[in-house]
Order: sequence, then structure tokens, then C-alpha cells
Amino acid sequence: MTASFNVMRPNVIQLVKVAIFSCGVMLLIACSQHWQVRSSPTDAAIAEALTAQPDRSVLASTELNGFSSLAMPGDVRPCCAFGNAQKVKVGTLQVPFFRYANTLDANDIGAHAFDAGPFSYVKASPDGSRSGENNGQIYTRLGGFIDLAHVRDTADNTIILFYKIYKQLGKEVKIELPPEIGPRYIQLKSFNIEQLEPLQRWSLAADMAARLGYLMAESHEIAQWHGYRSWALWSEEVSAYSPEDIYSNMLGAKIAVALISNNLTMNQTLFNQHMNGWLTAAINQLEPVTAEQTDALFDVIDGDWWDSNEPLPNKFMLLKRHYDLGDVQSPYLVDKQAAQAHAHWPLLASLYQQDNEAKQLSLPRYSQGIDIDEVAKLWLFIDDKFKANFSHIPADMWSNGFTNELFLALSAYNQIEDDKQLKAKRLSDKS
Repeated sequence: MTASFNVMRPNVIQLVKVAIFSCGVMLLIACSQHWQVRSSPTDAAIAEALTAQPDRSVLASTELNGFSSLAMPGDVRPCCAFGNAQKVKVGTLQVPFFRYANTLDANDIGAHAFDAGPFSYVKASPDGSRSGENNGQIYTRLGGFIDLAHVRDTADNTIILFYKIYKQLGKEVKIELPPEIGPRYIQLKSFNIEQLEPLQRWSLAADMAARLGYLMAESHEIAQWHGYRSWALWSEEVSAYSPEDIYSNMLGAKIAVALISNNLTMNQTLFNQHMNGWLTAAINQLEPVTAEQTDALFDVIDGDWWDSNEPLPNKFMLLKRHYDLGDVQSPYLVDKQAAQAHAHWPLLASLYQQDNEAKQLSLPRYSQGIDIDEVAKLWLFIDDKFKANFSHIPADMWSNGFTNELFLALSAYNQIEDDKQLKAKRLSDKS
């Protein structure tokens, strides 16, 4: 034992040094990626400001500057797998004595950090201490399960899209997006905005950004189903169309619009700190339960919505999926009868003392008289190595690329295929 320890010790020390160096690099990167936008007055705004009773709509006639550092977020936060205390398998090896826990209380969500990826360390308020994001699952009485990573990712994307769109509103523009299973971009058509006042243009750009940020999230669900991996050794099929994902993404888009509307996103620090407050308030509005109760609710739906006997990342650890993409979303709530029938009912009974009415969310297609889907489309193209994963879908739907107009139709084909695969798995398990 002593000999083995002496041989291993230098390697352990080296690993610690590498870890410390890596953390230092991440801290430097996190500190160097700040973005800022500045508002410069137009001649009309200045002239109006000097009048006796300024018209606030004219005061809003400003030019935004400082776009050089505004790149689309490059990181996707680690996905919070549906369920609690899942077993984990890497390759063909199941990790012994390990369970993946990812539930938390609403007062433990941590400070928001733009484009955080797997690491963050920022202040939640100007006079607060630094902390990291705590992403995971929170069950809410009105919004069902909320995946905080999805909320944050879509909010980040929406903010940057807003500035990219507002700067060139009404012009023909191509906005490149990070690729997943192939190239992605947003194509904006030219359209007339001369009839719009400054505040109307601001609102239109915000609504367009929210809708497109949400569509990026829908495209991510499709990409995960068809083979996208952020880490080569870990399949993400288990996360595709997870029942809480799309609702969580829409929640992030709506919070981002609120921040833009209140002019709380002019720089990264301002956005982070206000996103933190609005995210916490939104979760509280949806009436969150405790982490212990969230765990209990996952136990209630074990075997119905998910299967605790299946280790991550096995695809059919997840049994309930949400394929109904679109701009109106309702959450899934755990049925009272199912909760009553479970041993956890004494812990959960207080959640059902009054009827839980699901909080529906939606995003407008029309804003300031403009049909957003007519002037903005998200395009996806498929790299050769992923084309085999589309074999169950007619090739003319995807082989030359496709837009968000086909997302729902593609998802319907994926649902049919999932039903076949799950049925075959269950027959195999019985044999």
C-alpha cells in the first residue's frame, strides 16, 4: 500500500496543479468577456430634452453603440437531467455508489452569469459577495418542473439577439449562430420601419429576439434527438424533448423581454444582477416547493415520466417527452391522485390544498403590426455524419436545410420513432 501511494502521489499533485491552473484560466476568461452597450442621443432626442415638457417617446430616439464585443453565447449550460438521484453510466461502465442529484430550493439558485457554461463566479448584487450559478430542477405549483439551465440559456441568447436585431432593424441581415448538428443562422428580411416610433422599434426588436431565442432552444431539442453532443462520450438523447425543457426556455425568453423593456441590459454586469432578481421573482411567482418536495414528486412519477432503474445517459431513462413545439406552452403538473397514492403523500399534501392551475406561457408572433415569422427565420443544415439519424423522415424535408416552420413536423416524426423504440425496448426487456 505504501509503495503504491508513493508512486501515485506525484500524479495526484500534478492533477491538483492542473486543476488550479484551469480554474485560474476560467477566471481570467470570465473576467475578460464583458460586453457593454452605450446609448447616444440623436439630435431630435437632445432637442426634445431641452424643452419644457419633453415627449418621452422622442427622448427614446437614441443610437446604440458598442457592438463589437457582442457575440452569441458560446457555451450551453450542462443539462439538468429529468429525475432525481439517477444512476450514471460512462461508456459501458456503471459508476458504483453514485447518484446524480439535481434538485434545489428556490433560495439557492445562485447568481446569474451570462454565458456561464459549466462555470461561473459573479456578484448577485453590487454590494453582494461572489457566487456561482446553481442550476437544477425546481418544481413549482403553477409551472411544473423548471430547469434553471434552460431558463438562463434562452435569456442570454435573447439579450444578444436583441442588440444584433435592433442595430439593423428592417434590414436584410444574416446572424450566424453556434453550430450543433450543422450550421445554423437567422435570416432577417428587409421591411419598412419608418412608421414606427423609437419605443415601438425597441419593443419590436425585443419581441423578435425573444421569439428567435426560443426557436434556438427548439432547434437544440431537435439537435439532441438527432445526435448532438457537447461532450463526445455522453449521449444527449436522454434530454431531447424533456417535458420541462421548452416551458423553461420560454420562461427565459419572457424574462429577457422584461429586462430589455426596463433597459436593464446595457452591460453584462447590469444584466447578470437584474436577471438574478427577475429569475428569482419569476420562480416565486410560479410558487416553488422545497427541494425535498421536488425529490418526492420525482419519486411519485418514477416509472411513469422517468425510470430510476435506467442509468444516465440511457435514452429511455426518460419516458415522458414533449414534442408539441410552438409559441404557446403549458407545463405538466404532477397529478394529485398519483401523489395521494404514494408513500410521500404526507409531505406533499399541503401542495394540493387548493387547485393547481397551470400557468400558460406564450410569445407573440405579431408585434407593432409586423409578422415576425415572415421577416425572421431560423435555418438549420445537417452535416453528413448526422444524416443517418434523419432516415425516418422524408429527405425532402431536411436534406437541403430547413427552417423553424418545419420544427413541429420533424418532431412528430421523432415521436413516432421514439414510440417504436420504446415498444421494442420493453419487448426486449420482457424476453
